[in-house]
Amino acid sequence: MSGLNRNTVNRYLKAIRVRLAEYCEEQSPFGGTVEVEESYFGPRRVRGKRGRGAGSKTIVFGIFKRNGSVYTEIVPDCAKSTLQKVIRGRVEPNSVIHSDGWRGYDGLVDVGYEKHFRVHHGANEFAAGDRHINGIESFWSFAKKRLARFNGIRKEDFYLHLKETEFRFNHRRQGIYKTILKILLD
Repeated sequence: MSGLNRNTVNRYLKAIRVRLAEYCEEQSPFGGTVEVEESYFGPRRVRGKRGRGAGSKTIVFGIFKRNGSVYTEIVPDCAKSTLQKVIRGRVEPNSVIHSDGWRGYDGLVDVGYEKHFRVHHGANEFAAGDRHINGIESFWSFAKKRLARFNGIRKEDFYLHLKETEFRFNHRRQGIYKTILKILLD
C-alpha cells in the first residue's frame, strides 16, 4: 500500500514509538487520587515455574490517576524498595494512594504518603465505596488485549510497545492521529 519496504516501515514505526515513549516519560508527577498495581506480561505458563512472575514474565508497575492517565514502568521485581522508589519519583506526597494488599506497598505512610488505602483481594474485597483499583486494572486489561494482537513481542521491543499502549490509553478520547503529529513535530 505505501510502496515502502517492510523493514523501512518498521524503522519508521520504531522511531515513532521512541518519540511516544519519551513523551510518556515527561508526563509526571501524578497528584490527587491515584491507584498503583503491578502486572505480569509474558507467556501464559512456563512448565515447572510457580509463583509471582514465574519464568520469563516481565513485571510492569503502573500508576493510574483517577479520571486521568496512566504511567507504566518495567521493574526488576516487586520488592517494597523497588515499588516505593517508583512511587516516590512519580507521585506527589499529598496524594491519596489506593493499592491492593501486596506487601510491597507496606510502609507508604512511613515515607510520607499519609493517605494510603488498600483493597484486599484475598478476602474477596474488590471495591468498598471509593476504595478500589478498578482504573489500573482496566488499563491492564486494555494493554494485554492490545499487545496480544502481536502474537509475541521481542523483549527488547516490549518497552516501546508498552509505552505506545500507555499513550493510546491516555489519549483514547482524543484524535490520536493529530496528537501524534503534534508530538512528532515538536
